[in-house]
Parts: sequence; C-alpha cells; structure tokens
Amino acid sequence: MAKYRLVLLRHGEGAWNKENRFCSWVDQKLSSDGIKEAQNCGKHLKALGFEFDLVFTSVLSRSIQTAWLVLQEMGQEWVPIQSSWRLNERHYGALIGLNRAAMALNHGEEQVKIWRRSYDVTPPPITESHPYYEEIYNDRRYKLCDVSQDNLPKAESLKDVLERLLPYWNEKIVPELKSGKMILISAHGNSSRALLKHVEGISDKDIMNVTLPTGVPILLELDENLHPLGPHQFLGDQEAIQAAIKKVEDQGKASCESYLFLHCGGNEKTLKKSCMCFCCCFCCVPGGAGMLPGVVSSCVYMGTS
Repeated sequence: MAKYRLVLLRHGEGAWNKENRFCSWVDQKLSSDGIKEAQNCGKHLKALGFEFDLVFTSVLSRSIQTAWLVLQEMGQEWVPIQSSWRLNERHYGALIGLNRAAMALNHGEEQVKIWRRSYDVTPPPITESHPYYEEIYNDRRYKLCDVSQDNLPKAESLKDVLERLLPYWNEKIVPELKSGKMILISAHGNSSRALLKHVEGISDKDIMNVTLPTGVPILLELDENLHPLGPHQFLGDQEAIQAAIKKVEDQGKASCESYLFLHCGGNEKTLKKSCMCFCCCFCCVPGGAGMLPGVVSSCVYMGTS
C-alpha cells in the first residue's frame, strides 16, 4: 500500500501549444480547449474522490490557471497554492516562439526531437535581440523570485531543469508530502518530465520517450522512502490519452501544409499567397524569427499560383 500519493499535471493547452510553437517562459493563458481540459481534469479527479491539501504551480499563468480551474471543478477552491519559478517550463532559449514543424523542415525531425526530448542537450541561448527577451527578463515575477536576474537561465537542457527543480522538491514539496498532505503539482511538460525522471529513476536515454499530454492527471504512489511502487499512472480514458500523447509527439514532425492551414484558416488561396512568407521569414507569425533556408524546396505550394 502506498505511503504517499501525489498527482502531477501538465497544464491545459495554451495558445502557443495550439499553434505548435515553443512557449517556454513566455507567459501564455490557456486556449479555449485548454480551459476545457483543466475543467474535465477537475471533474475526473473529483469523481475519483481526490481531496487535495496543497497545490504547487510554476509562476506562469497557464500553470496557475489550470490549478484554479481544477480546484473550482472539485469544489476545493480554498486549497492553498504555492508558486515557484523552479517549476517553470524548460527555457528553450533562441527557440522560443518558433514553430516546431517548421523547425523540423529546416533542421530535421531528429534534431528537433533532441532539442525537445533529450536529457543533456541545451538549445542555443536567447539573446537580447530576441523578440521575447524583454518580455521575459523585465517581467516583475522574476524580480520577486529566489534568484538574481543575472542568474536566470538563457537556455536549459532537461538536466538543467532538474537541477533547478530539485532544491524546491526536496526543501518544499517533500516535507509537505511527508507530513501527510495530498498534493497536486500543476506544472509543465518538461518540469513534470524532470520530476518523473528523478522520482522513478528513468535513464537519460529512456526519458527521451516520455511524453506528457496537456490536461491529463498523473498519479504517483510512493513508499516511505519516496520510491515508486510502480510506474506513473495516467488517469482517464486510456485510448484518448494515447491519442493525446501521439499528438504531442507529432508536433516535432515536418509539416508545411498543416502549419500554413492553421494560420490561413484552411483557405487554399490564402495558403498559396502566404507560402513565401512562411518559408522565408515567418512573417505570418507574430514574433516570427528569422530565415529558414532550405524550407522552400520542401514546400508543396511553392511555384503555384
């Protein structure tokens, strides 16, 4: 029988999740689908009889908003929430704001998978010329955290995420868990993967194959030494969860057509006119970043009229 139980949750879908962009530390609210995911998660946890004593979130709105919605659906709005930057999503550096499918067209699907899923590979760092640099580093929430502005990351591997998360896990979360509290952690894809790696002892190689869908609660059952009694459990309709996992995995696959249709409303005439814009400079994307040589040759619409 489990000595300790906690629920880990990747936030509901955000606006940039829907657009297949690296969101990272850019503060995004939930999409309409993400709101529904969080609400459905709360309803499911309530039906299963979960009663939380404490909730931990990152300082990013999508994590906090998800926690609010879950607790509201459970009738547990009064449960205390503690937020820390140490539970933030992984800092994707210069990749922030870029579309994953477009990056796969330019750099290859394997490289994008390494950037997204590997344990110790760090993407190129963000620089002051990046369109989201000021938004991130002038944000007041990081002036209030337990680290100096100069020591905030400019890019992170999953290993880096685990290193900044572990002190918070050991000093804040574990004592509350050992005191007998039932805990919900509403975090992000990579901070959740880092925590699973630590708790379950997942190898550096195998963590590449751990994918977490948005808005799906994960149950961890631990013994008195905080060792897992078994693998983590996704709670919910297992067929739907596997489909959601595949959807996340497919985000890193090259797809000019699906990307363009997303931003052109499915209108093929608009799609063709926008193709040069997409393939050369991402002008059709707010905050688009830079030339992608080589994409043009992959585009099924280039040369059409």
